[in-house]
Amino acid sequence: MGWFLGLGIVGLVLLVLSLVLDGVVEGVLDGLGGGLDGFLSLPVIAGFVSALGFTGVIALGTTGTGAGVATGAGVAAGAVAGRLTWKFSRALMRDQGAPAPRGDDLRGSSGSVVTAIPADGYGEVLLHLGGQPVKYAAKSAAPVGRGVEIWVESVLSPTSVVVRPVNR
Repeated sequence: MGWFLGLGIVGLVLLVLSLVLDGVVEGVLDGLGGGLDGFLSLPVIAGFVSALGFTGVIALGTTGTGAGVATGAGVAAGAVAGRLTWKFSRALMRDQGAPAPRGDDLRGSSGSVVTAIPADGYGEVLLHLGGQPVKYAAKSAAPVGRGVEIWVESVLSPTSVVVRPVNR
């Protein structure tokens, strides 16, 4: 029983190391894996060893059978835990967020004038980029008053745009 309990504790220590070291040992295991695509990752090994150890302790303590039956039950439980850990980590790695917004994404968006835009200079407009309100310097062919809804025609630089009033 002591061996199984030791394996369970070693598995938990491996899991903590995999969280703390975050991929340092993964590089060594990738060289050994030969294309197993994360199946020999430290969290998977930790899950297998922990499940083997703790299931072995439970099997020995509750059924009173020998070490062979406890080892078999532990290996089966470890295989299931390792497989579930592998599938879960692959699902997390596939989770991709939306790409970061770029200035060109502003073309065609609407906003409002914060500071009036004169015919020969710059004013300020409030636009929404990536769901966040952002102020931009704005130029227009004709003067545009404060509070007027505008449409972005083009992007001049990362901080300035060309706009036109929305006609409704």
